[in-house]
Amino acid sequence: MDDSSDKYIRFDSNGYCNYCNKAIENLNKICNDKKKTIQLAEIIHTIKRDGIGHDYDCLMGISGGLDSAYLAYVGAKKWGLRICAVHIDDGFDTDMAVQNIKRICNHCNIKLITIKPDKEQYLNLIRAFIRAEVPNIAIPQDNILLAILYQYAQKHNIKYFLSGSNLSLESIIQRGNTYTNTDVYHIKAIDRRFGEGKIDKLPLISMHKIRIMSKFFNIKTLALLNYIDYNKKDAIAELEKACGFEYYKAKHLENVLTKVIQLKWFAEKFKVDKRKSHLSSLIVSGQMTREDALLELEKPMYDEVEMKEDINRVLSELNISETEFNNLLKRQGVQHSEYPRDPIWRFHVFLYRYFYTPIRQYLKK
Repeated sequence: MDDSSDKYIRFDSNGYCNYCNKAIENLNKICNDKKKTIQLAEIIHTIKRDGIGHDYDCLMGISGGLDSAYLAYVGAKKWGLRICAVHIDDGFDTDMAVQNIKRICNHCNIKLITIKPDKEQYLNLIRAFIRAEVPNIAIPQDNILLAILYQYAQKHNIKYFLSGSNLSLESIIQRGNTYTNTDVYHIKAIDRRFGEGKIDKLPLISMHKIRIMSKFFNIKTLALLNYIDYNKKDAIAELEKACGFEYYKAKHLENVLTKVIQLKWFAEKFKVDKRKSHLSSLIVSGQMTREDALLELEKPMYDEVEMKEDINRVLSELNISETEFNNLLKRQGVQHSEYPRDPIWRFHVFLYRYFYTPIRQYLKK
């Protein structure tokens, strides 16, 4: 970890950054294996009990990547949950991701629902985010998935979302060069300025609606991978043996658009090497040594020929010329804070930063 691209990172006298210290603190809170096993059993029992009389016990998004694939596998095969899996096909899936999703769902007898957002409007929104030159171009992808998940939860009276987020592989998530994916006010502001058409056919969900639905429909999001010994190498081997799952080299590269965002857009425009967070998470969870991680960072971030093909595919779909894209890459990036954001969200961030956080830090002393 370093401070080359994130103004929020801080280092203590030992050279440890605030992200790693927080990750270690969070991992220590869940390190009691016996306690985790008991808690997981109670959670699974509650999910099954509340699912009686309904079509499904729980709902989850599935991308074809490792985290969601392994969660679906253990959820259905080992815990016996009736899972409804939702996949958003935005036109940028890799063939490997498509096959992984089919293999997992067929092997585990999981109901798969694939949604294709309105292509013209979706591409218009992604194109607008690129031309806005903000770091997190994946916000529309993530928001649409959330919107559809909440739609299906309400339709089928499902109370539980299973989330693939976990502390073992992604305990370190940097605050710099990113923004929440639930600020619809912000999404529409960028579309109004840089978009070329309507986005009224796209399902979008605001942070306020999520809070209301979570409260009144009693919808809970559960990160169940935190309750098991989730090891990357073991999970890949187990999935390969069970259904022929293939792992795509690194995290979040199962979608071509996401791959270009992470390895090209972030790296060249914002000087962010996402591998540092991913590898640091593995170091903190004891799945990799720092020496091995440094050797991994010495390798090229991507294959030049392969990346060229991926960029061409993305630009062709988005109807953006290579010249325009390269010019955008060369220019200094624009932070999300430069565009209109939800006033309530901004007030919440202000309270968190200047009120809640200082009080918690004071009470810890």
